[in-house]
Amino acid sequence: MGLIDDLLSQTQEGKIVDVRIGLHWTIAIMEVEGKRRYGLSSTLSSDHPMHGVPDVPQAGMLYEMSGRDLAALAISESQTLASLGVAAINALLPQYPDRWVDKNAEKVILKHGIGKTVALIGHFPFVPRCREQIEQFYVLELRPQEGDLPADTADSVLPQADVVAITGMALANHTLEPLLKLCSPKAKVLVLGPSTPLHPLMYDYGVDILSGSLVIDPEKVLLTLSQAGNFQQIHRAGVRLVTMVKPEGE
Repeated sequence: MGLIDDLLSQTQEGKIVDVRIGLHWTIAIMEVEGKRRYGLSSTLSSDHPMHGVPDVPQAGMLYEMSGRDLAALAISESQTLASLGVAAINALLPQYPDRWVDKNAEKVILKHGIGKTVALIGHFPFVPRCREQIEQFYVLELRPQEGDLPADTADSVLPQADVVAITGMALANHTLEPLLKLCSPKAKVLVLGPSTPLHPLMYDYGVDILSGSLVIDPEKVLLTLSQAGNFQQIHRAGVRLVTMVKPEGE
């Protein structure tokens, strides 16, 4: 079993309450044991060779699925469906609030990265600030911006890095597990972003730190997400940034 299959095995059953696929972010709202849970994921677009091919064939009928069936879409070859599946996984995984601390990924990277070689998969808004403070700071990106490296340089960059930070979006595009395998056993490994599953199973795959997001104002987040809000906008609308650290000995 791979990472996604293992995560699916940890999900609880839940009833679908709402699903929104925004331009930048997808949210799945589930009712689990009488309480609402909210899962986020980056929205990835699927490229189709022909017009008229739907990104979500079940559009308008998703409520007929069980929560776990929705989560199982994470293994889909369709990037849009996989995004939806990851959001559902994040809504259905057991929660560990006693392990959450209010700390964002930028602070985590700076704490562990000063004086080290750091590789970041994904160009995040905090990149310029990290570049000012970390001399050996490499950003790998599918669509490289100025100063970034192409994503396909991961084979040569990641094994040399002391600290590796990987966007949780890689779970939806099915590259997270291969990227984790490239990391040095001695590296400090972080998965970050709203798509990140906040579950200790991730430690079994070599992850040391999980920096993810919790929806704390659903009404405002839904409104902003549905109107193509980016992450900075939905964060302000009502998202809490939290971090989980692998306990010593696990």
